[in-house]
Amino acid sequence: MKLVLASASTYRKALLDRLGVPFETVPHGVDETVPGPVGESVRERSARLALKKTESVHKLYPEAFVLGSDQIVDLDGDVLSKPGDAATARAQLARLSGRTHRLSTAVCLIYPNGTMFEHVDVHRLTMRPLSNAALRRYVDVDEPLDCAGSYKIEAQGIALFSKIDGVDHTAIVGLPLLIVAEWLARAGFELP
Repeated sequence: MKLVLASASTYRKALLDRLGVPFETVPHGVDETVPGPVGESVRERSARLALKKTESVHKLYPEAFVLGSDQIVDLDGDVLSKPGDAATARAQLARLSGRTHRLSTAVCLIYPNGTMFEHVDVHRLTMRPLSNAALRRYVDVDEPLDCAGSYKIEAQGIALFSKIDGVDHTAIVGLPLLIVAEWLARAGFELP
């Protein structure tokens, strides 16, 4: 059995490594900036993108189990994407400071026979009120320039938050391992 992760994300790769199952990583070919249907919710958008990413790699590896994921930060209907630079990261964090936002992490698994499983994990995260100096220090230390919402919860970013509501904390990093482990075990992969 072959497992392929439809992602170039080092974060998702590190998470999937934790399950002890051999896999390959193959970057998906999906343009995440293409708008979806009018009225599409953030949850629906993350699910749509996870499915598209998984399907794009499944076409290249039809004999494999292909796993894909997408993540979207939603602050009162505004999507906060990967900042790309320190100034944008600080600006995003300033918007999140003292407020609650939602993080939708969608995951999809397609079997070689076309059987498909989908799941969306939604967390509500409340960030402590933070000064500009604190935001600057944080961005300098964690460099969350490639992270939606501009934070790395698995690193020093945990100190930014006062409350997190959700089921699987690994979803915040990029891949909900509780459901992924269940799916892979059900498919016959040997987990530790």
